Amino acid sequence: MLPFALPLRTVVAAGRQDGPRWTVWSELSGETVTFGADEVAGPGRVTGWAAYVAGVVWALRDAGHDVPGARLAIASDVPLGSGLSSSAALEAAVLAALADLGGLDLPAERRPRLAQRAENAYVGAPTGIMDQSAVIRCRAGHALFLDCRTEAIEHIPFDLAAAGLAVLVVDSRAPHRHADGEYAARRAACERAARLLGVPALRDVPAAGLEAALARLDDDETRRRVRHVVTEDQRVLDTVELLRAGRVRDTGPLLTASHASMRDDFEITVPEVDTAVEAALAAGAYGARMTGGGFGGCVLALVDADRADAVAAAVTAAYAERGYRAPGLHRATPAPGARRLA
Repeated sequence: MLPFALPLRTVVAAGRQDGPRWTVWSELSGETVTFGADEVAGPGRVTGWAAYVAGVVWALRDAGHDVPGARLAIASDVPLGSGLSSSAALEAAVLAALADLGGLDLPAERRPRLAQRAENAYVGAPTGIMDQSAVIRCRAGHALFLDCRTEAIEHIPFDLAAAGLAVLVVDSRAPHRHADGEYAARRAACERAARLLGVPALRDVPAAGLEAALARLDDDETRRRVRHVVTEDQRVLDTVELLRAGRVRDTGPLLTASHASMRDDFEITVPEVDTAVEAALAAGAYGARMTGGGFGGCVLALVDADRADAVAAAVTAAYAERGYRAPGLHRATPAPGARRLA
């Protein structure tokens, strides 16, 4: 995996309150939710957005940490449902606030797994560990080369400004279409294919052995799912080598190939997302791809910094021509992960 953190923030202000109780206020919804230890004793006791907060409390307590009772206030400028990891940002911010408030012995390398456990076991979303790792462990000006099996990381220089480049983020504003069920279906398909191929995971199928592996599978859909995962892993490795060499522009075709694979082999894109990619490329982007779990969300386009506005205008015009809602648009720079602000 090769994510980078965006300069968008979920901020949590925390103060102690007596007893094992947690009161959480969200600026976005204006809602206040209070829950106690009994309500976080098992999965699913708290629902809605507050489940991500309760899940972090539950995961910490389940791991043996003495979590202090607290009042929490949450504000965020991470767009919800856009594929930019708003849930992981919330989990990471709450985790950092509670760890700081309680003086918990919780080094950064252990935090992503706890945040993921909150989302998997408490909220019930079968996500991987990439999003939580990115929002916790990233550095400014770098991408995070992450081995999801070992959790080993390497910070890869990704200095857009020095290369005269920018990443344009296009929020497709497309409603997520069956995202949760489809994400789970893709994951199940990959796990089933790995069993058929006799490997622990599809990452263990080498790119050089892909054709032989595909020949062992008896249906086209499974072959396409496998082809996406194996070729995507290789694209990550190729991108890392280009970034190490300072060849940022040359990563563009890999971004575009990644999107084509998500569209054709993994089948997780939607027309609004495909339109954004096509329009960005036609306007001169070096590469573009969807980001996030698919079925909506955002597109990242690698562009010359002085062409970002022109590419944004081209995407907006393409949306208008097709009758879509106007996209959200902003530039992104690789930012640091979760940290204490004061």
